[in-house]
Parts: sequence; structure tokens; C-alpha cells
Amino acid sequence: MYFKRFVLSFFCLTFVLLLAGVTRAQTDSNTVTISISSGMAPTFSWVPDIPIGRLVVEQGEKELWGTETEGTDTYRSPIRYGVHPPDALEDVPADPLVAGETYTVSLFRWIRFAEPESLEFVGSQEFSPIPAAEGEEEPVAGIRPTLRAGVLAPDFKLEGTSDTQSWWEGAESISNLVTIEPEEGGTPAGRTVVRVLANAQEIVVGVRCYDSEPKGIVAFSKARDVAFEDEYQEDHIVIVFDTFLDGRSGYVFSVNPNGARSEGLVIEQGEDVNGDWDTIWDAKTSRDNAGWSAEIRIPIKSLSFKKGLTEWGFNVQRRVERLQETSRWASAKRDYEIYQTSRAGILTDLPEFDLGVGLSIRPAVVGRGRKPEPGASTETEGDFSLDITQKLGSNLLSALTVNTDFAETEVDVRQINLSRFPVFFPEKRSFFLEGADIFEFGIGLDEDTILPFFTRRIGLYGDPEADQAPIPINVGGKINGRVGNSNLGALVANTRKVEEFAATEDTTIEVGQATMGAFRLKQNVLEESSLGMLATFGDQQGRADSWSAGVDFTFRTSEFMNEKTLLIGVWGLLNNREDLEGDKSAYGLRIDYPNDLFDVNFTTIRIGPGFDPSLGFVPRRNIHLWDFTGDYKPRPNWSLVRQMTHEFSFRLFNTWNNSEWESYDLLITPLDWLFESGDNIKASLLRQGDRPPEVFELANDVDIATGSYEWTRYAVEARSAQKRMLSAAIRWEAGNYYNGDLNTLEGALTLKPSSFLTLEFSGERNTGKATAFDEEEETFTETDFTEELFGLRFQLNFSPNLQFSSLTQYDTQSRELGSNNKLRWTFNPLGDLFLVYNHNMVRRVSDNRWEFVSNELPVKIQYAWRF
Repeated sequence: MYFKRFVLSFFCLTFVLLLAGVTRAQTDSNTVTISISSGMAPTFSWVPDIPIGRLVVEQGEKELWGTETEGTDTYRSPIRYGVHPPDALEDVPADPLVAGETYTVSLFRWIRFAEPESLEFVGSQEFSPIPAAEGEEEPVAGIRPTLRAGVLAPDFKLEGTSDTQSWWEGAESISNLVTIEPEEGGTPAGRTVVRVLANAQEIVVGVRCYDSEPKGIVAFSKARDVAFEDEYQEDHIVIVFDTFLDGRSGYVFSVNPNGARSEGLVIEQGEDVNGDWDTIWDAKTSRDNAGWSAEIRIPIKSLSFKKGLTEWGFNVQRRVERLQETSRWASAKRDYEIYQTSRAGILTDLPEFDLGVGLSIRPAVVGRGRKPEPGASTETEGDFSLDITQKLGSNLLSALTVNTDFAETEVDVRQINLSRFPVFFPEKRSFFLEGADIFEFGIGLDEDTILPFFTRRIGLYGDPEADQAPIPINVGGKINGRVGNSNLGALVANTRKVEEFAATEDTTIEVGQATMGAFRLKQNVLEESSLGMLATFGDQQGRADSWSAGVDFTFRTSEFMNEKTLLIGVWGLLNNREDLEGDKSAYGLRIDYPNDLFDVNFTTIRIGPGFDPSLGFVPRRNIHLWDFTGDYKPRPNWSLVRQMTHEFSFRLFNTWNNSEWESYDLLITPLDWLFESGDNIKASLLRQGDRPPEVFELANDVDIATGSYEWTRYAVEARSAQKRMLSAAIRWEAGNYYNGDLNTLEGALTLKPSSFLTLEFSGERNTGKATAFDEEEETFTETDFTEELFGLRFQLNFSPNLQFSSLTQYDTQSRELGSNNKLRWTFNPLGDLFLVYNHNMVRRVSDNRWEFVSNELPVKIQYAWRF
């Protein structure tokens, strides 16, 4: 009896509770009122403020963003679009909202005691986002934001103010950026407002950089083509365009408050930028009591892009040097680089661009006077060169160069080489830099391992690398660009026959006419990955049957383990030439985790004894490399220290079949502190070993015999922030070296008294002793040696379009003093005048007196006609 009453009571109570729950849900859904703020990242509020477990924003059946707890109702009003509350289960980024479109926001809460766990509907509300008034909405780091381009008037004048009526009539703006440094996700000390205008022929970016202390703006340079690794030492802005919207490529433009500007190409899947690329564009800046402004004008003919796109990837970054502050528009996270276009925002409402005929003709006239050697009479000559480019649609560019002249190319910066491996000098010739990003192969390949295609193997000849001299190029052709999801690059060049080429100081050889080239095809796959092939042919020395070919695959994601970056790359190459023997292959694997707190990578590369591509750079053959590097970079939140880096790196070179080791480097860096001021100190320990297979020259008249050597070295260095008028860097390294010891002292001093003048002094002194081997006497002698290198660089900046630069260098290995002096006047965005003077002297061994070697005075004027 009691049991029946209990069962009946239980069912009645259960029915009442269920009815109450349904009634509660109906009551909540009917009584909850949801409010949505203005802005493209609106805030959702609801009353009454009941706790919920999920909020989702949808357009039709497509979910644009949602945030959810792990089974508990802990969310309270309000929640902002794209910003996950602390209890969120996942930190998934939001898709950008479009002004005027209709969306629905819905609220849910968890049903207690349900098996399995489920959600019940609380309420919903339709809304159409409306852009907030300028300055009223802070950007959200998790959202890929959008910016609508305004219409550029045909009579627009570049003035550098970005506050004229042209900018305010219908131009949407970025009202502020988000800080990366010193705080991730913070509000900058000064606002940055960005607008974009475009018409069929041009795109113009206007930037207003507010600064409460305009006298503290750090800007010394007015130079063109400031190196990208150096430009961050002044206030500046960086603009990035992803004109193919592929998240892998892009164009980079940078301007400082003085109007100094540089451009580059996104390379290495967005991990770096090639600052040697050059194109036609213009910029002007101005300053006032509220900060500084910049206007950047880029002709559409200077870019390649995917036809039919009305949206491009777009990002903006600003640096305030005195505060060591960096802020960004899209993806303002330390784990991402500004060059990672897959994390850029979206520039919308672009017009249909008009390339015209797409033809550019740039003739150049060169006059040259030279004295090639002591006692020779002065020679004079005139010459003509021609560069023609033709757009093959909007995304392919073909180029033809005839009788190519590189008179304006800066000389190589000298290096002291105390190893048995060749030194590396980067490409600086403009013809080979255009579209250079397309010819990249694999990931993590560099001058220390292998470069499958190295354009300095064309039109330059000599051994060692430091003694290379130019060989005239008769004609060259190139095609580069993108077709759909395919990246295409092809290059071919024919060099002139030289009957008496100075191979050494005492001998000349005949270098025959040669035709060389390369072909690269890379297919975009998955979200951010690529699959490609590379082939080269020809040989500057005329050696027969010379070719190389290879394939590479790179997997890349920026969403690994909660929006971290991960890269995995594999590649393989084959080559051939009449003089090569043995295994002619090379292959490798790299796993890279390049993020702010942990930066870890592992690389293995195997290079056969017969792998030596004629158009590649391979410093070592017959090796198998094993390389691991791990950096731990915490930010201690101390008042003086911004970031600490602790590095462990081990690089082992075995023979190609791993039978024995050839050399190794173990690097431990327990101290590497970056201060809030921008100054840096560092201390390292280096353990090394080497087994040279043959005698090599360590320094002048110091030969190291074959054998097995192991040693330990120590290094300390300090570097002051270059935001100051006077900055310096010094590095001291000491310890054993092979069978002796070596002390190295390097220093640099930079003086920037004004934006007109920059002076830089640099020096390196190596002193040591070694047990040298005398091959003739077959004896060992303890020998002291000293090798030094000195450099003086100064620049006069009359304006961003008129500069004089000079680089003077002397080193004791060659005993040569060389001076390269260049005046560049950009009299029109399409035209340049170059006046160059090179002077070389040598210090005689017998009496240390200076002796003339050669000099040269080229004058070059070029102008481009675009149709």
C-alpha cells in the first residue's frame, strides 16, 4: 500500500517538474529580450540576465560564430561577437559580418540531468550590423575584419595629410588597431585611423597616426629601400596586400614619418619578406601637433592580382619605437607575423581594375669611364639596355631584358671567412628579384644547407664567391604569376662569350656563351599548403648535361592547438652534369613550430656526393644533416625585461650514409634578455667539432691539417636600441678553435644626428694562434694570425627621392680597400638617374703601402613608359 502511494507520488512529482521545466523554458523564451549594439563586432545583451551555456550567430543555416561552455550555465550578459568568455570550451575565430546583411543570434542553456547532455532554446533575435561611428568600436583580435574601399577621384593629389575632403566622403575607416607589444590584445597609446580609396588605375592608402608626444616620434631615415630587418627601429607603418586572396603570397609596403619607404614580397609561407624586390609606387607624409600622416599611392600596373576579385587580403601594422609598441589590425597575436596573409583582414568593394595594354617599356642609357688596372689609360664607353614587361592578364607578368646593365647594384658586404666552407652573398640584381618568391623551394632551406635555385649562378663567375665578377647578359626572359590555384615561374638567360676573363690575379680563361634557366610550378592545396616542382638547366661554365629537378610539399596550418602555426615540409631533388659522380640526389624533412612562447624545429637533410646543381648553392656535399633547435621565450612581466629567450640548438653533419660524423655545433643560450627599452644582452656557450677531409687555409699562411678537432667557445654580446640618435652593438667570442684558440671582437656604432645624415662604423678583429701545417716541409708550426674587417657607411638624405650613399670596406684577407658611392635621384616615379663611383686599392705585402687597383664611373638614366 505504502509502496503504491510512493510510486504514485513519484510520478506526480516528476510530471509537475517536467511541466514546470517546459513552462520555464517557454516563459524564458518568451520573456528574454535580446539587444544588439552597433558595430561590425556587436555586443549581445539580454534581460533578464539569466545564465546560459551557448550563444550562436547564424545566417540562414550557416554558423558564423558560436561560443559554448562545458556543460554549465556560466555565461552572463553581455557577450561580444568574436570574444569568447573565460569559460569557453574552444577559442574558435569568428567570420566577419557584412553591413546590411541579416543574421540571427540565439541563446541556449544546458538541460540538467539529461543523458546525453543537451541544450534547450532560450531566445533569439534577428539583426543587421551597422558600422559604429569612428573611434567608438575597438577591433576584436579573433575576427578576420573587413574594410570597404572608397572611390578614388580622378583628380586626387598626393599630399601626405589623409584628412582632405576626398578621404571623408564615403570612405569607411579602420578606427584603431590592437597591440601585440608590449601587451597582446591591448589598446595602443595613440589611435591609428586607416582608409583606402581605389579606382580602375590606382589604389591609395591613407593612415593617420595619432601621438600624444609628437616630439618623441623616432624617425631618422629618408632613404628608399630601407632593409626590412632594420626598419623596425623607427616609427613606421606596414601595409600588406594579398592580391590573390590565397593566404600564401602578398605585397608589403612600409613608410616612416619622414617619407622613407620600402617594399617587398611575402616569402616562406608568410614567415618573412624579401625586401630586395622593387616596383613603382609613391608616398608622402606630414606631421602636426597630433602625430603624423601618410598617403601611399600604388599603381595597379605595379601589382599582379587575380582577375575578377572584388576583395583582397589586407592588413596594417604600426610601430611606435620610443614605447616599443607594435599594434595591428587583423590577427593581433604574437604567434602570427604581419606577413601571414592567411590571417589578414579583408578589403572589400574593390573596383574592376584596368591594366590598359599592360605593356611597360623601360630603356636605359649608360655612360661609363674606367681605369681597369694600374698604368692603364682611362677607357670610356656608352651602352644601351632595354627592359620590357607585358602583363598576360592580371595575374601573369612576362619580362624581357636586352643587354642588361646592373650599374646601380650595390656591392657585396665583405665577410671574414675562417672556415673551410664558402661564404654566401645574396642576390641584389633587380631583374632576378622580380617574382623571386615563386621560385622558393621547400621550407627551412638556406645558405647553410642548400639553395636549389640561386640566381647568382647566372651572369656571375669566380671562385671563391667573394671574387666573382660579372659576365654580360645578352638577353633574358621571364614569366611569373598565378593561374587559379597554381603559381608559375619560368626564367631563361643567355650570357655573352668572354675571351679573356680574369679567373685569378695572374690568369685569364675563356668563358663561352651560355644559356641557363629555371621552371617552377607550385599548386595551392588544402587551406594553407602547397605542392610543387622545380627544374633548372644550363651551366655558366659550359659543362655539358647540366640539369636539376625536384618536388616539394609543404603542409601549413595556423590553427594548430588553438591557433598556433605548424609547418611540415618534405622535398627531393636530382641533378646531373658531366663531371659529377656518385649519388646525385638530395632530400629532406622539416617540422617547424614557430610561435611566440615556443619556437621549435627539427630538420634532416641528406645530400649525396654527386649532388652539385650548376644553378644552386650547396656549401657541403656527401653529408646527412640532423638539426634540432628549441627556443623558450617567456615574458616575465617584469618592469624592465620584456622577453627572455632560452635557446638550445644541436646541428650534426654526418657522412651521407651516417657511418661517421663530420662536424657538429651545440649552442646553449641561457641568457638572452630584451629590455622594455629595446636594449638587448646575450650570453652563449658553443661546443663544436670538425673533421676536415683535406688541408684547408684558415687564415693567410695558416693551413689546418686533416684530423679530428673538438673545442668549446663562449660569447657575450650587447646591443642598444636604435631608437636613439647614437646606438651601438658589440660582440665578444673567445675559446679554443681547431688546434689553437681564437678571439673575435665585433662592433658597430651608428650615429643619426638628423634625418639628413646617417653614419655607421663597423669592425671585426680576429686574433688567434693555430698549429699550422706546412705542406712543402710537412712540418707543424705554431703560428699567430690576425684577420680584420672595417667598414664605413654613410648616407645623405636630401629627400625621399634624392639620396647619396657610400660604403667603404677594408679587410686583411684580401688586403683590398674598396669604396662604392652612389647618387640616386628619382626625378619621377617612373624614372631614375644613377651616378656611381667605385674605387679600389690594395695594400702591398712587401711594404704595406697602398697601390691603385681600378676605378669606374658609370652614369645611368632610365625611364619607363606604361601603356
